Amino acid sequence: MKTLSTAFFLALVLGITQIAYAQQTKWRTFSEEAISLYKKGEYDKAVAAVKKSLAVAEKEYGPDHPDTATSLNNLAELYRDHKKFAQAEPLYKRAAAIREKHFGPNHSLVARTLNGQAELYRAQDRFGDAEPLYKRALAIREKSHRPDHPDIAQTLNNLAELYCVQEQYTSAKTLYERLLPIREKALGSDHPGLAAALHNLALIHQNEGRYAQAEPLYKRVLAIREKALGLNNPGVAQDLSILAELYRTQGRYPLAQPLYERSLAIFEKTAGKHHLDVATILNNLAFIHHKQGQYAQAEPLYKRALAICEKSLGMDHPTSRITRDNLAGLRVAMDRLNPDGEPERQVARFQWFSNIMGRP
Repeated sequence: MKTLSTAFFLALVLGITQIAYAQQTKWRTFSEEAISLYKKGEYDKAVAAVKKSLAVAEKEYGPDHPDTATSLNNLAELYRDHKKFAQAEPLYKRAAAIREKHFGPNHSLVARTLNGQAELYRAQDRFGDAEPLYKRALAIREKSHRPDHPDIAQTLNNLAELYCVQEQYTSAKTLYERLLPIREKALGSDHPGLAAALHNLALIHQNEGRYAQAEPLYKRVLAIREKALGLNNPGVAQDLSILAELYRTQGRYPLAQPLYERSLAIFEKTAGKHHLDVATILNNLAFIHHKQGQYAQAEPLYKRALAICEKSLGMDHPTSRITRDNLAGLRVAMDRLNPDGEPERQVARFQWFSNIMGRP
C-alpha cells in the first residue's frame, strides 16, 4: 500500500517546535522538494532531498528532535516503497523512539511510524512482527481520532490484509466490516478506493460458503471498476472471471457463461489471443460447456487452451497436463453418448483453473 506522498504532507505540518525561522525554512524546503520529486517519480532525487533535510535537522536541531524524526520517517517510507527493507527498518525504529520520547507513547505521529514499520514487516512476510505494531497503531488512532477518521480506516485495512494473507478470515472479516462504512462515508459508495476491501470481504464470504453474501459485493466491485477503468480493461476482465467462478462454484452455469465470454473477449483484445490468461478463460469456459453436456462447444475451446499452454509452458507443465486431461475427459464423454445423443454417465474428473493463472 503506497501512501508516501500523503505521509510526507501530513508529517511536514506536525511536530515543529520554536526554532530559528531560517533553519526551519531550509529544512522545509528540502522536505517539500522531496515531495515534489517523489510525485514526479524521481526516486533517487527524492531520496537525496530527504537526506538533505535529515542532515539539516540533525545539525541544527539535534538527533532527537521531532523534525529529525520526520525526515527519518520519510526516508524510511521511500526505502520501503522501493523494497530497500534493510535500510528502512533502523530508520523507522529511530523515528518511533524519538516521537515516543517527545510526544508520548499515544501520539498520532507515533502511530504513523508504527503503521509504516508494520507495513515494512508485512512486505517481508514477517507477520508476527507486523501484527503487534498494527494493533498498537490502531489503538493509538482510536484514542486520538474520531471513529470515522481515515487513519483508523488505513490501519484497519492493513491489519485485515495481514490476516487475509495468513488465512485468518474471521479476524479479517470483522475489520473489513468496520472499515467499509468509514471509507464509504468518506469516499462515496462507488469510489475505486472501496474496491479492494469489498473484493476481500466477498472472497472471505465465498471461502466460508456464504455465496449469497459474496455475490452482491463482487457485483459492486465489478460496477465500480467498470466505471473507473472502462468496460474493456484487463482488471475488469479479471473481476468478470471472479464473479463467474462464484457462479460456477454454485453450479449456476448459465450465469457464469456470459461473464466468461466477456472476460475472454477483453483478454483477447488487450493481451492477445495466445496469452496464458486467454488460455485460462478458454479452459474455464470449456469446462462450463462440458459440465452442461455441450460437448461440441467445449472441444474447440479446450483445444485452443491446450495449444496456448503447450506453446508457452511446454508439454509437461502442470497446466498443460490439466488442460490435456480435461480434453481427454471430454472425448471420453463424447464417445459414450448413447444413440439419442445423451451421455450414458457423467465423466468423473475435471479440473478447474481457479481465477487467472499467475494472479492472486
